[in-house]
Amino acid sequence: MTKKTNVFGSLKADVPSGLVVFLVALPLCLGIALASGAPPLSGIIAGVIGGIIIGSLSNSHISVSGPAAGLISIVLTAVATLGSFEAFLLAVCLAGAIQLILGFIKAGSISNYFPSNVIEGMLAGIGLIIIINQLEHAVGYDKGNEGDESLLRHDGGNFFSDIPELISRFEGGAVIISLVSLAILIMWDKVPALKRLKVLPGALVAVAAGIVINQVFISTGSHLALESTHLVTLPVATSFGDIQSFMVMPDFSAISNPQVWVVAGTIAVVASIETLLCIEASDRMDVQKRYTDTNNELRAQGIGNILSGLVGGLPITSVVVRSSANANAGAKTKMSAIIHGSLLLICVLAIPVVLNKIPLATLAAVLLLVGYKLANPAKLKHFWDKGKYQFIPFIATLVAVVATDLLKGVALGMVISIIFVLRGNLKRAYNFRKEEYKDGDIIHIDLAQEVSFLNKAAIKSTLNDLPENSEVVIDASDTEYIAHDVLDLIQEFRDIKAMEMNIKVKLVGFKDAYELENTDASNVFVEHKIKE
Repeated sequence: MTKKTNVFGSLKADVPSGLVVFLVALPLCLGIALASGAPPLSGIIAGVIGGIIIGSLSNSHISVSGPAAGLISIVLTAVATLGSFEAFLLAVCLAGAIQLILGFIKAGSISNYFPSNVIEGMLAGIGLIIIINQLEHAVGYDKGNEGDESLLRHDGGNFFSDIPELISRFEGGAVIISLVSLAILIMWDKVPALKRLKVLPGALVAVAAGIVINQVFISTGSHLALESTHLVTLPVATSFGDIQSFMVMPDFSAISNPQVWVVAGTIAVVASIETLLCIEASDRMDVQKRYTDTNNELRAQGIGNILSGLVGGLPITSVVVRSSANANAGAKTKMSAIIHGSLLLICVLAIPVVLNKIPLATLAAVLLLVGYKLANPAKLKHFWDKGKYQFIPFIATLVAVVATDLLKGVALGMVISIIFVLRGNLKRAYNFRKEEYKDGDIIHIDLAQEVSFLNKAAIKSTLNDLPENSEVVIDASDTEYIAHDVLDLIQEFRDIKAMEMNIKVKLVGFKDAYELENTDASNVFVEHKIKE
């Protein structure tokens, strides 16, 4: 459970951080919609609902929800499979309903089993992807790949195959704007006097500077002036009727289509896992170390996706890029996420013409700094110093997230971590070295507080190595739980193999609930704990 926090008590920190997240989220919402083959406004709708609705219902004070780049390929495939965007919106509604059910059956507790090194590897991988993708926009190479969180493009190419063309397409104006924006952001992050200006965040100053520089280029007729393809592009509504025409509603007649339910289930599972991963990461970024109720988060996400599908929005998850920007900007409560959603709504309705003057290069600079903080080289050294069992899952997750996608990367990291756990359980605590044994020694096997099936292989190996004519004490005094198959293993050893090898077995601290009955054999006995 998260600590009780007054969401109106930290507005001095939440207002500027909400503004920063808005500036980061705006191009992502548009870019993800375009990359998904959806109407541009669908990304904005998802961002507004993710900020205002999910932000209000969630008890996470750092995470920010919106359209997720990790769902781009699913959306593209689903729209093509279902034949219409309207049928896809119905699948989004149904996915939200499934998430709502998952929240009520407390499926959110799965997030407690994500190791920290895998989470950190995921964050570093996403940071590296942000840097790779935003470098294109920073130099004016705007091909419409905004929001793609995979090194491998959907068109079969990749960032490295784009390098020759990228160099030939450098826009001088974009390079100047991105460098000036980066300089401003770094100064705001390093100079103490500027860092204290929370009401005037560096990202806002950088965006304003980018607009001014490009307007100067345009007014002077310079060849450095950026064309509209290098600027934010929002639909401009001149009347309420225009707004209605931009929105798309779900096709409820498609509810009998089995493919709609398959897509809904896929979105629900992927979106829920990405949300839980982001919540775990967000809690780690929270300087106050508050913990999020993940079941409540799934319910909030479910309600958000139902509403998003109803009004023409993309599927929503908690998003690492926005959340990390929120944390880095100094957010204190979830009011920051609500403010970011409100700004998206107000600005898209009120000042789209001004927003359409923002160069993508200056927004790329904001994201480059976010990416660097996520993929800071200091993290690599931190996990290297912790040893191979921490470093290998971390680096494997990082590389796999960059080379494939978020879920595959995390899955690989989890598999490696589980292998290391199994290996550790095989080697830990129960090893018996024959060379250390002398005739007459009593061998002690102290069981852990909890003995699960994971410990079975280690205990079996230890019992198998015990020498003939020896005496062994298996102590369960500190053990609260023993898996039934481990009890069977110990009982079989005591009743059969120990007698064959003339090994005297003494069981200490085994509770009656373990159902280990005493034997009449003179060389085996159970010593019960004396109850006071």
